[in-house]
Amino acid sequence: MSGWLDRIQTIEDLEDAEFDAGLVAEMERAVAERAPGPIRFSTPTFKEYDNSEIKGCGKNSFPAFSITAGACALDCDHCQAKILEPMIPATKPDMLDRKVRALIQLQDLQGFLLSGGSNRKNEINYERFYPVIEGLKRDFPHLKVAIHTALTDEVGAKRMESAGVDTAMMDVIGAQETIEQVYHLDRPVEDFEKTLAALSATNMEISPHIVVGLHYGEILGEANALDMVARHNVNALVLVVIMPFYAKPGTFKTPSTGDVGRIFLEARQRLADKQVLLGCARPPGMHKRVTDAYAVMAGLDGIAFPAEGAVAVSRAIGREFNQEHACCSIKIGAKIGGSRAVSPCAA
Repeated sequence: MSGWLDRIQTIEDLEDAEFDAGLVAEMERAVAERAPGPIRFSTPTFKEYDNSEIKGCGKNSFPAFSITAGACALDCDHCQAKILEPMIPATKPDMLDRKVRALIQLQDLQGFLLSGGSNRKNEINYERFYPVIEGLKRDFPHLKVAIHTALTDEVGAKRMESAGVDTAMMDVIGAQETIEQVYHLDRPVEDFEKTLAALSATNMEISPHIVVGLHYGEILGEANALDMVARHNVNALVLVVIMPFYAKPGTFKTPSTGDVGRIFLEARQRLADKQVLLGCARPPGMHKRVTDAYAVMAGLDGIAFPAEGAVAVSRAIGREFNQEHACCSIKIGAKIGGSRAVSPCAA
């Protein structure tokens, strides 16, 4: 039987793609030693999605809300608050409550992500929104709530838990240079691990994120970030890849797909008993197709908004798959699987 490289090179969506033959072979050997389970293709509804292999969902079943609308005091070089733009503004507690209840009634809302811009200390003040979460969880016990925590402490983590937050997400940065230069932040690396420790001491599901290439497209603190995540009881690690078009022109380069794929494989091996997922953010085009193919072959457990070819790669290497219309860190929503990628979600 032909090897993985021969099989993926016959996929039409990847016919112009360039793969690192040595890396593909290493991934194939690793999977032979530890066969991964099905891969989950996540199509959360906070942005429209449709490709030739898999469809998005017309219902707004898992939106993202920002408590600061598009404002963020840090104005990090890699983001400049643009990641907040597609989110639904909910700058007052009653706005969040009203919009969530309306979506539950009209569009069968299953859950939501709560986010917002940080202050200069990389903290987000959610305190006045916790009573809303408590009320929503009381009235709709099925509702799943995820939150971008930014940096916090034990008291803050416990308050999130007591409000009813199900899943807590945070960025883990492993290089001091990146914190200072990219984030414009005067906080040590240790504060990120302290936040991770505080969150992990709760009963919430913890899904830390690592941005591959965060230091202007260079691979710098990723290995240390993996070390930090491996030391704590997390439910899932979410990997994303720097997207230079968010940044000022000329400040970032795009990490090579080979470098990204090697981090995928290292993360899979380092966190063998944890979920490792590829999140929403990564460069588009052929880079995304190759990146997603590496994610499938490395044995990652899920991909958000998969590129064309990802389903075909799964089939080519014999991995089953399913789909969910929720944030990749939360296992809710409509599922599909096996040999067909046809979403049951009605628009």
